[in-house]
Amino acid sequence: MSIASLGYLGFKVSDIDAWTAFASGVLGLMAAPAPEGERRFRADEQAWRLSIRAGDDDDLDYIGLEVADAAALAAVADRLRAAGVGVSDNDTDLAEARGVSGLIVCRDPQGLEVEIYYGATARYEVPFASPAGVGGFVTGDQGIGHVVLAAADIGAARRFYADLLGFRLSDIIRMRVSPTMAIDLEFYRCNPRHHTLALVPAPARKRLHHFMLQAQQLDDVGFALERAQGAGAAITASLGRHTNDHMLSFYARTPSGFEVEFGHGARTVDEAAWRVARHDKTSLWGHHPPAAR
Repeated sequence: MSIASLGYLGFKVSDIDAWTAFASGVLGLMAAPAPEGERRFRADEQAWRLSIRAGDDDDLDYIGLEVADAAALAAVADRLRAAGVGVSDNDTDLAEARGVSGLIVCRDPQGLEVEIYYGATARYEVPFASPAGVGGFVTGDQGIGHVVLAAADIGAARRFYADLLGFRLSDIIRMRVSPTMAIDLEFYRCNPRHHTLALVPAPARKRLHHFMLQAQQLDDVGFALERAQGAGAAITASLGRHTNDHMLSFYARTPSGFEVEFGHGARTVDEAAWRVARHDKTSLWGHHPPAAR
């Protein structure tokens, strides 16, 4: 029994008001009720998907990984403990705060808090309504999107996410950082989404390079690009299509400095037919940095 999806993301940010405007006005997420000192946002019928609270980190604070039920949660907890990973459970206060039926908490090799849970609160009686008019996001069994994390010790990160949590390698992009040096970015799935997690084998100032939201409609990518430009957000990569998941997307800098990818049209994985591949470019076309345009 393994992870089913990326359920939610928590950030510590230095400018909550800027983030609130960005999440609602640029990304088109819907404000949701939240505990004191926290702001939450919806992308679908789930009670919340993104959370922000005050802090100097301006980085990813925790991730929530969903499993199917209590039995799956217990199985994952046993597997983590058998491998020597510290696991905290029976935290009913945290489960209540997150709006889930049960959860365990551990940390990945980079120190990121990983919350594994089941039974998230659904709010079908209050339909999702984007304040920016986004027609909907691709979620459901694919979860909220994906995250790309820095992994100074790629072997330890691989053992944690793949061997213990059950993420499966989709493919690799060999990215050349100089004429004589290249690094392999590893992309992992846990459901039909091409990748829910990507690992960059290098240290970085922040844990998170970017997170991704996938719109159901192509035009929503264009509208989001115009909203980002109108709000003065830096466009860090122009419109383009990736080689591996075929996502058509652009990248913008969030108020915390890390990036968000806003896209549409990614292919999904057929487990019976999928084969791991290596790519030598990140994009088929586009995704140019500002200076390259």
